[in-house]
This record gives sequence, structure tokens and C-alpha cells, in this order.
Amino acid sequence: MTDTTTAPTYLVRTLGCQMNAHDSEHMAGLLEGAGYTSAPVGADVADVVVINTCAVRENAATRLYGNLGQLASVKAKRPGMQIAVGGCLAQKDRGEIVEKAPWVDVVFGTHNLDVLPVLLERARHNAAAQVEIEESLQVFPSTLPSRRDAIASGWVSISVGCNNTCTFCIVPSLRGKERDRRPGEILAEIQALVSQGVVEITLLGQNVNSYGVEFGDRGAFAKLLRACGQIEGLERVRFTSPHPAAFTDDVIDAMAETPNVMPSLHMPLQSGSDAILRAMRRSYRSAKFLGILDRVRERMPDAAITTDIIVGFPGETEEDFLETMRVVEASRFSSAFTFQYSPRPGTPAYELEPLPKAVVQERFERLHALQERVSLAENQAIVGRTVELLVLDSSGKDAGGRKDAATARLSGRAPDNRLVHFTVPDGAERPRPGDLVTVDVTHGAPHHLIADSGIAGGTYAVRRTRAGDAWDAVQAGEHDHGHGGCGDACGTGGGTPGGPVGLGMPGLRRADA
Repeated sequence: MTDTTTAPTYLVRTLGCQMNAHDSEHMAGLLEGAGYTSAPVGADVADVVVINTCAVRENAATRLYGNLGQLASVKAKRPGMQIAVGGCLAQKDRGEIVEKAPWVDVVFGTHNLDVLPVLLERARHNAAAQVEIEESLQVFPSTLPSRRDAIASGWVSISVGCNNTCTFCIVPSLRGKERDRRPGEILAEIQALVSQGVVEITLLGQNVNSYGVEFGDRGAFAKLLRACGQIEGLERVRFTSPHPAAFTDDVIDAMAETPNVMPSLHMPLQSGSDAILRAMRRSYRSAKFLGILDRVRERMPDAAITTDIIVGFPGETEEDFLETMRVVEASRFSSAFTFQYSPRPGTPAYELEPLPKAVVQERFERLHALQERVSLAENQAIVGRTVELLVLDSSGKDAGGRKDAATARLSGRAPDNRLVHFTVPDGAERPRPGDLVTVDVTHGAPHHLIADSGIAGGTYAVRRTRAGDAWDAVQAGEHDHGHGGCGDACGTGGGTPGGPVGLGMPGLRRADA
């Protein structure tokens, strides 16, 4: 280590999806349990740097090796520094990473997060790189200690892996078959997080609405949503990402009838062409997709729906693309993540002849322009509506807190998950991250809303929450983790002001404790 008189520092860099971000929380918890401490907020190097990789897009390897190239020169000047690579690309490329970047000390996969501290120690002792990849899940990640970056919000994994065979997707081969947690374990984790001040949770799964398939209950996901509605103190419940083929009316009913399940839905379309959906092995067609959206909006008129779309899948004709444009126009998505098709070795579609780059780029730009127009119109339609926002942390990853120095706006998420920048009137109570603020929307832009109602004499009200109380306690260095049995996993004790709070798998504590 660079300094043996203090605890070694660590930094986890996350590339990829929310599942990866949640895995990174567990990596951080494991390292703190092994005696490491988080690098200071804003630091870009540490004694141990872990890169948690993604393999979904073609540029994943470029991003990884760009990070590793930057770290090579840093490591050369920092004796004892270690570099670890985990996640989906590590699962896929394995020993190839060490061959291309011999300064990497540890490579581990998606199925064995728990070995990270041991592999780091072994690499240090043996003065040699350690590569350990398991073919199947060894330890369910949610049983591992965790260090969360947010205080008000938390992710809860309800399943890992995927049973689908989409021809463009490499995830099933890297994450394995779907494995479901039992409902009681999930609800206990949620209750424990709420006892520590969490007011919003997001249920995670590769195909979150197929939850229950492993233990034979096709209605398990809807039942889980309803059970979340019984947890006192839990203000908001979200989930991602559902698969249209498995999206059933009982889930729509549970969303509409459970007050703390938010009216937001991320439903991947991928393509509006039935021919391309068939080639992708997406087991639904555009009419079914649009029918789901119609039923969601019938039960929840204010629901905001977002999506993922791939442009330029092999064989896509201009007519196929126009079908996608038609479905996007009809769907009225509040926003869309649009991607140019990325061939991934190991997937069935990799063998197909790609479309010319110029054709794909031109279609991508047309789709992007359409969605920008739709997003703007959808957001402008909300102007004048009163919304309650969950205030974000200005030091977090969600673009929260202070919007700009000129307006001193803060930021929050509406129930439908839209980002809203709002102004605190002079002399009014200033909310803390995790508090809830009620405002009137005064302006709509394609990617956010503005709420300056308070300074114009309109609605402005603050509802203080236990999440805000927890934020205050962290700033004062007094945060009570409220859990037992995690030993050293908490690492930082009261936490670092302005930084993340260390949490293991918590135990329950009284609401008034």
C-alpha cells in the first residue's frame, strides 16, 4: 500500500446499467468489510481501483481499455496500487484483459463478486495477476454487504439473470439463467432500508416482471408490488426493466391500485417493425406493445413511459424503420434511449451482415429528432400541473441539487420520474436531499421541467422526511446505520460529510429509535 499508517483507499468506477451500479455498491461494501476506506469525494485514483464493466455496447471494450490506459501511468508512479476489473466484460473476456493490460491485478466475473477482497490479497501476496471467473452464480449479490451512494433511494435486486434469447443481447450468457429471490427476503431488505431513512426503492431484474418463474408463481411480481404498498414509510416504488411479452394486466392493476408505486414505466420497444422484432427473437409485436401502453394509460392517465430502441439491426429496411417511427409517434414516450445496433461477439446476430454505417446514422438522427419533438410536447403539456418532488443530492449521480449559480435552483424527481429544477423562494424553508417539495411546473423542455412557481406566489411547500433527517445526520457525522451483524462492513462509521453512507445488509430497528 502507498501508506501503511492509514487504511488503504478504494474507488469503484461503474460502466453500464443500474444492475452494474447496484453490484458496485456490493463491491464497495465488501472492500469496506476488508478494511479499505472510500477515497475522498471527487478523487479519481486510490490504492485500489475497481472497474465494473459493461459488455452490452460495442464501445464497452474501448471504454475499459481507455480507463486502464489512464491508470497504467498512475500505477507506475504509485507503488502498491492495485487495479481490478469485474462485471460483464470481465466475464466475457476473462484472461484476455490481463494479456492486453498486464498491469491489471485482478479479474473477476458477474457470478463471484464476493471473492474481490481475497483476490486482491492473493495478487499482492503472489505478485501476480489473479483471474477467477465462475460459470454460475456462487452467492446471491443481495446477501453481500453494501455501501450505497444515496441516502433517500435504494436499489433492491429481486432476480438476476435472464431466460430470454434475444439475438442482439449478450446478457444471458454473462449473467446466466434467471434466479429469483424469495419474497420474504426482498421485503425484509426493503423494510430494513426504510428503517434507515430510505423513502424510495427501485426493484431490479433483467426482466423484472418475469419474477416468480423460478418458484412457479406467475403472479409473484404483482403481489410483490402490492406488498410494497404495505410498508410504512416507503414513499415511492419503481422497477426496471420489464419485458413486454411478460407484461400482464395484474401488474397494471397493482401499479394503479398501490399508492406508493409510481406512475412511471420503462418498457423497451427495441423496434416497431414486426419483422425486425421476429429477427430479434422479441416475443411480442408492435400491436401488443401499443396495447400495453393503452391499458397503462387507461388506469394511470398521468403515467410517463420511457423506452429503449435499437436502430439499424441487420436486415432493417427503410419500411421497417418507418414502422419504428410510427410506433414511437403513437407511443408518446416521455423519453427514449436510442442506440445504433452494436454487433456483439457471441450473439446470434453477430453473424448477420451489418447495414452501412451512413444509413444507420441517418436513421438514428431522424429517430432522435422525432423523439425530441415528442418529449418537448409531452413536457410542455405538464406546465401548470402541481407535482411533489423527491429532492436530489447535489453531490450524487442523479444531476440533483443546485442547477446553476444564477438561479440557485435545486432538482428533484416527480412521481413519474421526470427531472424538475425548482426555485426556493426567498425566506422559504430550504429542503434537504430526501425531503419532498410540492411545486407548480412553469416550463417544459425536452429533458427536464422548471418549477419557479414559488417565487411567483404559486405553490411551494416542503414535507420533511426521515431521509432528510438521515442526510442531516450524515453531515453531522452522527448517522445511525441501524443494523446489526455486519461487523466492519460499515467502514466509515458515521459516514463522510457530503459523501456516501456505508451500509451493509441492515437489520430492523424501531421507527422511533
